[in-house]
Amino acid sequence: MIETKLTDLLERTADQTPVGPPPLGAVRTGAVRRRRHRRTAVLSAAAAVAVVIAGTTVLTSHRPTVTSPAPAPVATRLVGLGHAAIAVPKSWGTNQSSCGTPMKDTVLIEDPSAGQYCMAYRPEGVDSVMLGRGGPEPRLRTDEDITIGGVPAVHRQTTCTTGTNKVRICSGEVRFHDFWFRAESSTSAAEVDRLLSRIVILPDQVGVPGYQSMPTVLSGTVYAGVLEQMGLKVIFRPTKNPNYLPGQVLGVSPAPGTMVALGAAVTVTVVK
Repeated sequence: MIETKLTDLLERTADQTPVGPPPLGAVRTGAVRRRRHRRTAVLSAAAAVAVVIAGTTVLTSHRPTVTSPAPAPVATRLVGLGHAAIAVPKSWGTNQSSCGTPMKDTVLIEDPSAGQYCMAYRPEGVDSVMLGRGGPEPRLRTDEDITIGGVPAVHRQTTCTTGTNKVRICSGEVRFHDFWFRAESSTSAAEVDRLLSRIVILPDQVGVPGYQSMPTVLSGTVYAGVLEQMGLKVIFRPTKNPNYLPGQVLGVSPAPGTMVALGAAVTVTVVK
C-alpha cells in the first residue's frame, strides 16, 4: 500500500517538472564567480608571500655582520752578520739544540752543541735560522743570483729530504760574500722561503760578530780590533779564570748576532 502511494507521488512530481535545455547563463555566471574567487585567492597568497620575504630581507639587512679579527702580527727581532740581518720571532730562543740539531724554533749562531759527538733527530714543526761565516761555495745549477738592499747575494733553492725518523726537513740558503743565512724547517718548504724573504740590509746597523767561529782563537786585543773595524766601541771586562789563558775571550755582550747601531759599545769579557 505504501509502495503504491510512493510511486504515484513520484509520477505526479515528474509530470510537473519542466524538461528543457540547461540554463547556460546561470552556469556561465557560476563559472565566472569561481574563476574570480580563485584569482583573488592566488593574488592574496602572493601578496602574503611578498610581505614575508620583504620582512625577512629587512631583518637580515639589519643583522650585524660578524667577521673574524685579523691575526696579530708576530713580534720579531733582528739577528745578523755585518750589515745583513734577518727577522725572526721574538719567541725564538738561541741555540735551542741538541747535538747541533734544533729541538725548538731557534736561531743557531756559534752553537756549542754542534761540536758534540752525538746525534739527535729534529722533531716535526720546528723552524730554525743558522748564521755562519764562509766564502762562496761551488755553484749549483739551481742557484739564483739576487740583490738585497743593493748587495749581491746567491739564493740556494729550497729542497726537502726525509730523515730516518720519517720527518721531512726542508732547507734553503742566502749567501753573501763571506757569510750566509740558512733556514731549515720540518714544517714546510714555504716556511723556509718565508724566513729567507725577511733578510734585509741595514747600513746604519751591524751584527755583533762571534769570536768562537773565527778561524783562530782570538785574544781580547785581536777581537777588539775586529769590533772596531766594524764601527763599534769596545769595553773590556777582565776576570780571573785559571782554566783559560790570560787575554782569552770568554764572552761578549750584546750576544753575537745582535744588531746594534754603529758606534754602540760592546763589552768583552777577557781573562786577566
